[in-house]
Amino acid sequence: MLKRKSAVIAILMVLLWAIGIAGYQFIEGWNFLDSIYMTAISLTTVGFTEVRPLDVYGKIFTILLITTGVGLFFYVVSAITEGLVEGHVRGLISRRRMEKKIARLEKHYIVCGYGRLGRVICQELKIRNRPFVVLDNSKDAVQDAERDGLLWILGDATVDEVLVNAGIMRAKGLISVLDTDAANVYITISAKALNSRLNVVTRAEDENAEKKMLQVGATRVISPYKIGASRMALAVLKPTLTEFLDLASHSVGFDLDIEQIEIAPGSEFDGKALRDISLRERTGVTVVAIKKYGGQMSLQLSPDEPLAAGDVIVALGGRAGIQKVFEMAGHAEWVKDV
Repeated sequence: MLKRKSAVIAILMVLLWAIGIAGYQFIEGWNFLDSIYMTAISLTTVGFTEVRPLDVYGKIFTILLITTGVGLFFYVVSAITEGLVEGHVRGLISRRRMEKKIARLEKHYIVCGYGRLGRVICQELKIRNRPFVVLDNSKDAVQDAERDGLLWILGDATVDEVLVNAGIMRAKGLISVLDTDAANVYITISAKALNSRLNVVTRAEDENAEKKMLQVGATRVISPYKIGASRMALAVLKPTLTEFLDLASHSVGFDLDIEQIEIAPGSEFDGKALRDISLRERTGVTVVAIKKYGGQMSLQLSPDEPLAAGDVIVALGGRAGIQKVFEMAGHAEWVKDV
């Protein structure tokens, strides 16, 4: 809207100048330079003396030119003011609408930091249709998040009030990828103090910081350099295995998925052994690991392995079969990765 008005104003100004110059040349018979000078002092209303005495028609033309120029000036001021006010009001309305969306979020994720790692994390969450909100204290970063169509909050993620505004009490997880280990440690402490059930994954560069993060309640601590180096080595040493893992975790064209599924109380899995469920025969899905409630991950599975509420199974199979396993485990809906 403002761009269109600016174009109209520019056209009107050029047209008014052209009319003024041509008018003085035609009515008074002046040369081009004198016509430009007279048009300039008329439109700017500086009050300088005329180049030459004007006749009746020249005076009438000058009055019309000055009146039109003043009117155009007030139109320009009005358009600029309207554009600024409209943009400010639109920004307030947009911000208020986003705050309402954030206030309605439940079981969402909070991403602290929208740098290079934060962008990739948000892209993964967005692809998988997971609700999340970005926290960053950089205006440039939140502007990038806004351009990417994400929910965002401008503020210091180490401040409790900012985390509360992001809905940390209702959140399912928090991912902290700020630039310094100290900031990530502090966020971990604040987040776990506000919501002890929160799943916190944080970034660490130093091994000592990694230990401290785990001590203050981080669920997982990730070193991007270690993970990247290990993945590159695995891609060289075991390329087929790497390809399989990529297909299992990020496949789109193949009917294959790997998921973690928590067993709900009273579900078909609760209190039964793997043998009794006949999962592979009924769904075509294979359980490749089980993490006992409050315990360790088990990869060597026995058909007589007992299952209980709170246990998490890692299942591999087709998407329809995974959906069925979610239902059997007591979950009405599986949020599919795409």
